[in-house]
Amino acid sequence: MADHQEQTTADPVMARAGQAVMLHHGGDREEARKRLLELWLEVGENGDALHRCTIAHYMADTQDDPADELSWDLRALTAADSLTDERVDDHHAGLAVRGFYPSLHLNLAADYQKLGRDDEARGHLLSAQESLGALGDDPYGDGIRAAVRRMGEKLGL
Repeated sequence: MADHQEQTTADPVMARAGQAVMLHHGGDREEARKRLLELWLEVGENGDALHRCTIAHYMADTQDDPADELSWDLRALTAADSLTDERVDDHHAGLAVRGFYPSLHLNLAADYQKLGRDDEARGHLLSAQESLGALGDDPYGDGIRAAVRRMGEKLGL
């Protein structure tokens, strides 16, 4: 979802989330999970939707249990549903909420597929496919489109 976004330092929550993601990408999954959970608790279930979406999206990636990963990805989707384009654009000019959905639905399709819930996986993959038009013609968009195609092959779509 947000890997292609530049995280601004003007927003300390987003900066801290970005630091946790760098830890995760550097191989320190436990520390990343710990820091993201601390942020989640600070932001709260009713906090800023962009913060909740971002934290939950990345928190899902740090989970060992597919059911926990699903739970976090569902939180990210719920938060995205309450986001506005104005809030997203305030964080990074030119971004729109609709651009989050291909990745969010792709992640949910993968979660459900891991859990053997292929019908639900197919439903989210179809949602991801329907929202691909929101992606740019850039490496991020190309990567999401390729991942959607691969998941489609796995699920027979």
